[in-house]
Amino acid sequence: MKVLIAGATGLVGKAITKALQEQGASVNYLTTRKEKIVSSPNYQGFYWNPATGEIDLDCFDQVDAIINLAGASIASRWTQDYKKEILVSRINSLQTLYKGLKKIDSSRITQFVSASAIGIYPNSLSNFYGENEKSVDNSFVGEVVQKWEEEVNSFKDFDINVAKIRIGIVLSTEGGALPKMAQPIQNFVGASLGSGNQWQSWIHIEDLTQIFVFVLENKLKGTYNAVSPNPVTNTKMTKQLAKVLNRPLLLPKVPRFLLKSILGEMSYLLCASQRVSSKKLEKKGFVFQYPNIRSALEQLYSKNQENRSSADSLNNELA
Repeated sequence: MKVLIAGATGLVGKAITKALQEQGASVNYLTTRKEKIVSSPNYQGFYWNPATGEIDLDCFDQVDAIINLAGASIASRWTQDYKKEILVSRINSLQTLYKGLKKIDSSRITQFVSASAIGIYPNSLSNFYGENEKSVDNSFVGEVVQKWEEEVNSFKDFDINVAKIRIGIVLSTEGGALPKMAQPIQNFVGASLGSGNQWQSWIHIEDLTQIFVFVLENKLKGTYNAVSPNPVTNTKMTKQLAKVLNRPLLLPKVPRFLLKSILGEMSYLLCASQRVSSKKLEKKGFVFQYPNIRSALEQLYSKNQENRSSADSLNNELA
């Protein structure tokens, strides 16, 4: 199998690329930087520029499936210009892929799998959301995800299986939210955020990676929540992370108004509550390696410590 990935050089893209290669698949990837193009038997880069609609059509050669992860990070300060970039980067990427497919014989391609986000679900302390939920969160995030998914739906024009993966908070020590959550705790200034009662639907990076592989292998279509079976409140997430890092929590909760004064509108990400169900994926046969927050955090930080120890040993040998 050969898979084309848009967004292969990001945190999730790198993990998916590695997993696919370990299973013998070849990966074509798209990059906006020509100096990042690599050529090897099972890993080939191609240039594209979604801002101008440019794409090297050779990227589709012999491809069986496409994974789309492209889009500007939502975890940067939401100025008006950056909010526009968050939305436009997602729409332009999808439109560029769509127009590229229109120019080739796409009959070989059977699947299109795109990232999405659980931010589409309304902010609620009590609701438990499945994929059939029709309401959309009345926020910038809800608007972005709704328009993002509408653009993904256009790929049904090619008579292929189209799947949308609504991703929760990705836990990885290599990037994303977790290092930012861990840093204040490691520096003895950790605390719950806002009320602390907001639900956080999270997923271990390895489970997320395997969900994308699972969707490809089983030729699934439709919408799937990529979250662990056990969401936790912000307070529980903070306490479990502190225990794994062996740090005390000495400070009171950080008030929402203070978060907003520091982060602006983006503080909404920290205080929004979405308790999201993984039942649909589980019914399809997917088995989570890390269903509980404590075991997920322990694995991530024990693995991180092992990597550091290996690096230290290598440095000592070279010294």
